[in-house]
Amino acid sequence: MKKLFLLGFIVLILLFLLACTAGPNTVAGSENREGEVAGFLQGLWHGIIAPVTFVISLFNENTNIYEVHNNGRWYNFGFILGVMIIFGGGGNGAGRKSRRNL
Repeated sequence: MKKLFLLGFIVLILLFLLACTAGPNTVAGSENREGEVAGFLQGLWHGIIAPVTFVISLFNENTNIYEVHNNGRWYNFGFILGVMIIFGGGGNGAGRKSRRNL
């Protein structure tokens, strides 16, 4: 009985994780209403302001965190880099030596 419950739980978790996978961006590389395609610098800026934009998007349905009209990999790289800048994802803590009081 425990094995069946564990198997069902694992299948349920896998289904939840698979439901969160990203799909293709069909408008990547195409221009938005203003005739622009977001590039690296706009991705960097959108990543930096992502926490504020997220809060605003909760109350305003016309605000999005991520620009879908982008040039692809460079926009994505800039976005992730911007998010890392804000949230400190540089891995600085991994190189620190711990000081122990003896």
